[in-house]
Amino acid sequence: MSTNTDTVADRFATAGAQIDPITALTALALVAALGFTLLFLQEPLAHDALHDFRHGAGIICH
Repeated sequence: MSTNTDTVADRFATAGAQIDPITALTALALVAALGFTLLFLQEPLAHDALHDFRHGAGIICH
């Protein structure tokens, strides 16, 4: 039986060493865009847009 001593801090350190600045900025921009959308769009508008997108993608949701 092997014990795994990998901690969350170790994983953050590994990710920090492997992720380049462009990838980090892209991820941050995506999170900011999603946050802006959720914060400033009215919920019914966002819901209807996502509903229409799902139908456009061929996903049956009801």
